[in-house]
Amino acid sequence: MLTRPALDALLTRYEAMAAAARANDWDRLAALEREAAELREAARAGADAAADAVAQSALPAAERAALRAGIERMLALDAEIRNHADPFLASVRKLLAAGRQERAVRSAYGALEP
Repeated sequence: MLTRPALDALLTRYEAMAAAARANDWDRLAALEREAAELREAARAGADAAADAVAQSALPAAERAALRAGIERMLALDAEIRNHADPFLASVRKLLAAGRQERAVRSAYGALEP
């Protein structure tokens, strides 16, 4: 089950990831994403859906609302990160494709050069 401390740790990483994405700091974003992945895996480890459902229903309404708000914030930050990262990734794909095409042309026609 996702606990409040685990959610807070994830939110801290996602806030930092969003800041890195806004600053186009892709190395920092990648490092923070690895940290967030470790935190997600730790929260997921040993999770039992049935037991989690029972445990969550036993939580006070305020705690459930706080978890829900935290998850919604994390999803909003994820969307913002993707909005910044997707154009960068698209330009990297174009760059790599152009390099591959250039190598293919040189390979095909390079033998024709004197």
